[in-house]
Amino acid sequence: MAAHNDITQLGKRIAAQHGWAAAKAFKAYAMTDADRAVLAQCALDLLAIFPPAAGSSALISAALAVSLERRMTAPIHVVAGTLSVEGVPVFGDGQPFDGAQVFGTSNPDWDGHVWIMIGPHIVDIAIFRTAYSAQGPARLARHVDLTFGPGKGLYVDHWKKTPRVGLHYEPHHVLSADEVTSLMGDAFHIIKRTKPV
Repeated sequence: MAAHNDITQLGKRIAAQHGWAAAKAFKAYAMTDADRAVLAQCALDLLAIFPPAAGSSALISAALAVSLERRMTAPIHVVAGTLSVEGVPVFGDGQPFDGAQVFGTSNPDWDGHVWIMIGPHIVDIAIFRTAYSAQGPARLARHVDLTFGPGKGLYVDHWKKTPRVGLHYEPHHVLSADEVTSLMGDAFHIIKRTKPV
């Protein structure tokens, strides 16, 4: 039941940020094979050029969202909130926060998690990279190792199915277009800085 309530709340947050038409499109969307193929390719391309960095879920998620928006007509939203593993928060504390304040600055200093929603599908490009890094929370690293194994790059699942793999995504803020653009700018600078000359 929690997932249904989360979906309803997220629909309201999308409507507040992007209008009721966007919320209706979010609820009505069903992922196609063509969308899956675009999603996989965009993720592979981004993972190849975006350097591993602690606390970069907002930047890499925004970069993926912008890339997807250029190639898909699906309802794509960048969402911030709490990620819990087996009921224990590993990013965020489950408490609401002022998203406009957090994402109103460049490189937000915030301990939550950012992911993408494509309709009712969670798209998380940061979870595996964070889990495999030395800076990742031990609980997340252990859970990912036992549940998914090594070498994964992108987690995509229907939101209501995520508890089956011990994950819970609790949304608190849907990013505005301006907030995503700002994060994308920061992501671009990181990519540019680390690109070989």
